[in-house]
Amino acid sequence: MTRLNWGMIGGGEGSQIGPAHRLGAGLDGDFSFVAGALDHNPDAGRDYAQRLGVAQDRAYGDWKEMLAGESAREDRVDLVTVATPNSTHFEITKAFLEKGFHVLCEKPMTMTVEEGEEIVKVAKASGKICAVNYGYSGYSLVRHMRAMIARGDLGAVRVVVAEFSHGHHADAAQADNPRIRWRYDPAQMGASAQFADCGIHAMHMASFVTGQEVEKLSADFASTISSRELEDDAMVNFRMNGGAVGRLWTSAVAVGRMHGLTLQVFGEEGGLRWAQEQPNQLYWTPTNGRVQVIERGEADLSPEADRATRVTIGHAEGMPLAFANIYSDLAEVIRAEKEGRAADPAATHYPKAVDGLRSMAAVHACVASAKKDGEWVNAVPQSLI
Repeated sequence: MTRLNWGMIGGGEGSQIGPAHRLGAGLDGDFSFVAGALDHNPDAGRDYAQRLGVAQDRAYGDWKEMLAGESAREDRVDLVTVATPNSTHFEITKAFLEKGFHVLCEKPMTMTVEEGEEIVKVAKASGKICAVNYGYSGYSLVRHMRAMIARGDLGAVRVVVAEFSHGHHADAAQADNPRIRWRYDPAQMGASAQFADCGIHAMHMASFVTGQEVEKLSADFASTISSRELEDDAMVNFRMNGGAVGRLWTSAVAVGRMHGLTLQVFGEEGGLRWAQEQPNQLYWTPTNGRVQVIERGEADLSPEADRATRVTIGHAEGMPLAFANIYSDLAEVIRAEKEGRAADPAATHYPKAVDGLRSMAAVHACVASAKKDGEWVNAVPQSLI
């Protein structure tokens, strides 16, 4: 099997997210890391890329140099990952799509709804993949939750409860630390901080597993540390187009919470509960029945879960392997296109540009609602109404 060529923008030395992408992209042997513009400092980016094994002539100083260089090559990259600061996602993603590259963009895909609408249009016009890295949807048992709900195990979904709360920004004495302060700076984060950073993961997960989209919402934002312009805690109530009621809490000041991404789904016939910090177990309780523990990797799970399982039962799987499932999906779809065949249906559920657009619409709807003391507002992008 010939490897696909992969390149990365951002994710340089010391990056939090870069290693997870490189591990995920390389895990299955689907991609070769052949090109990169990894740092805002051109020399540092070139040096680090070469230390990671990228050839000198494909270790670029910035994304524009990479776009020009790769566009001129017959062996151009098949997929570009954009892992740069949030405010740059739109410009870079749009430029690479327009030049005919498949793109995986870190979330949030854009800073505004209008930019999100534009990316959806450009991706459609180019015929290229624009995926968004809601990487937690790559976990095996998250995909099994989706399969259980789709086949009707829960009956009609009534309530979804999503959380993504941690306490890593709770120390007021650290509020001016540059590594933290930028997250609450509107110039760098846009209209929202904690919800745009973490809350949209939880909201995307709610839609991903239920197959329903958020129609309207009511939000309460709080800046519990007074020097912060943007929120560090948020509560969002939402209603979905399939009738489900949603509750979402996201916080950066929840002392004692390490990561805090959890999802619970309650339906007519039973309930499901999953936590990212214990990803190998999914708790299933049939109505009037006992709690059952579904273990990742056990027999008779769904095809979606089987495809996303990497190691034998009882061994831990983590975030890089969830990312690897997103990359595996993209590799399958890109290869199917090259070979003129249909892709494996289980590989087609990766998060797409329209999911990035819906998330940005939700961010701005939350901001509008919070400014109006929780007034219910429409959360559907105009192009999808």
